[in-house]
Amino acid sequence: MSKNKKKTEEKAEQVPVETPEETSAAGEELKKAQEELKKAQEELAKKQQELDDTVRLLQRNQADFENYRRRNNSVRAESYENGKRDAVMELLPSLDDFDRIILNADKADEAWVEGVKLVYRKYTDELKKLGLAEIEAEGKFDPNLHNAVLSEAADGVESETILAVLQKGYRMGDKILRHSMVKVSE
Repeated sequence: MSKNKKKTEEKAEQVPVETPEETSAAGEELKKAQEELKKAQEELAKKQQELDDTVRLLQRNQADFENYRRRNNSVRAESYENGKRDAVMELLPSLDDFDRIILNADKADEAWVEGVKLVYRKYTDELKKLGLAEIEAEGKFDPNLHNAVLSEAADGVESETILAVLQKGYRMGDKILRHSMVKVSE
């Protein structure tokens, strides 16, 4: 025999020949393996979806908490400012009393008047530190800032000009605590 023929025969002997039963069994094993792979991939996709849902839920919860924290800080700051305004509102009548004392002080002892003025300055300085500011009541009447309780005809004065301040008005920041009570020209 020739060398080529001999090599071909050796190769033919080495290749196993499968019987139809073996081919069928291998096909079934392959099908089972493919089904198991498909089930594993489906299970993996399901677990990945659950993980994604959980991550989204956690992100939403974190965002909700951040919103809650910001809202809570805002409410706390607003409550503090409201408390300050309420406290200052309660002090305004005594501030008015000081104004009246100083206005009528010409009949009292000079040392006593200076003492009252000192206490008044200290009192108003502390209220200013809290944000209290007097509303200007000069010039033109502004219904957003002033409360006209009296009107009077005045010669040489433009209509709705403030003639006198009967009670000072105050604000804290952009909030009006009390409008100025004024007398205006007709």
